[in-house]
Amino acid sequence: MSQTQILLVEDDPDIREPLADYLGDKGYMMHIAAHAEEADAVLKAHDIDLVLLDVMLPGEDGFEICRRLRAAHGPRIIMLTALSEPTDKVVGLELGADDYVAKPFDLRELLARVRAVLRRPAATPAAHRPTAAELVLRFGEFTFYPYRRLLRSAAGLRVPLTGAETDLLLVLCQNPRQVLSREALISLTRGQNFPIAERSVDLLVSRLRRKLTGSQRLDDPIRTMRADGYAFQCEVTVL
Repeated sequence: MSQTQILLVEDDPDIREPLADYLGDKGYMMHIAAHAEEADAVLKAHDIDLVLLDVMLPGEDGFEICRRLRAAHGPRIIMLTALSEPTDKVVGLELGADDYVAKPFDLRELLARVRAVLRRPAATPAAHRPTAAELVLRFGEFTFYPYRRLLRSAAGLRVPLTGAETDLLLVLCQNPRQVLSREALISLTRGQNFPIAERSVDLLVSRLRRKLTGSQRLDDPIRTMRADGYAFQCEVTVL
């Protein structure tokens, strides 16, 4: 099995070098970059599985890099930032980051988040998609391939999903018409006792809802159940 490759984009060497050494000692192949130009060069030269992306970078900031990588269906992304305002976290998640860690962070917590994000299925380029039987789900006018992180409309258009959105949609499809609390959604998508705020679940549901309600034939598929949580309102068929 090939070694998991991580790109750390961080301009502060006092953070970059110790973090790269720590994750390298945990078995990951580490690549480092101090700014966007160096990061782009690494991404072209290596098959990167995860990007640890600082927000406050010289030149092109982390938000812009995240936007570019998501538009290109690039690797998973965990944002790293000293910004602690909730609005900054919202921006990162809205741009499609798979997770968001505020500095200063505990290395063991970051490692847990890295492992959790890497457990999620990654988007697979069309030329390398598996032909063997796989899980395929249909609801409304959508066809969902969770292991490929792929959602298609009836017209065949691809609806881009982040890893976190894929995990959430799969859990909802596996529990149609059942009320799931925010705590249950955290547990089912990321494991028990994973450090994530309930507000982040609301943001994730909101993002996924907007992607699904672009269809006139699928109206409000994720119903908010006041203080109880959420319920997926669609009939789901396994193909």
